[in-house]
Amino acid sequence: MLTWDDVINYARTGNLQADQRIEKTPEEWAELLTDEQYRVTRQQGTESPFSSSLCHLFEPGQYACVCCGTLLFDASEKFDSGTGWPSFTQPVEQNVIAYHEDRSHGMSRVEATCNTCDAHLGHVFPDGPAPSGLRYCMNAVALRKL
Repeated sequence: MLTWDDVINYARTGNLQADQRIEKTPEEWAELLTDEQYRVTRQQGTESPFSSSLCHLFEPGQYACVCCGTLLFDASEKFDSGTGWPSFTQPVEQNVIAYHEDRSHGMSRVEATCNTCDAHLGHVFPDGPAPSGLRYCMNAVALRKL
């Protein structure tokens, strides 16, 4: 189980190796994604809070990266954080998410990206439920429910 110390360590010293890498040009990504998916995943955007029905969807299933299809989260790790974005306590595998220090907008946060294709997913915070205490606060448009 990943902890906040693990997340910080990866963000500062380097991430685990992904099982595979998928790289495309910005033009290739733009052809595959909607404008909003592209803005969020390829340009580090953020969707409006409470703008997706995924915030309130708590049924069994899995969530994959909308860009490359890499499996990222299982619904059993999803919880209602009240923040307006889908939230999870753990990824399905430790190496599917990459962590990066993010000091944009006058804040100090940890950005979460898909370790396969570098898609911006959202941020990780240390205010989630036990036992991990993690909250993966994800943009719904960056995820595809399977």
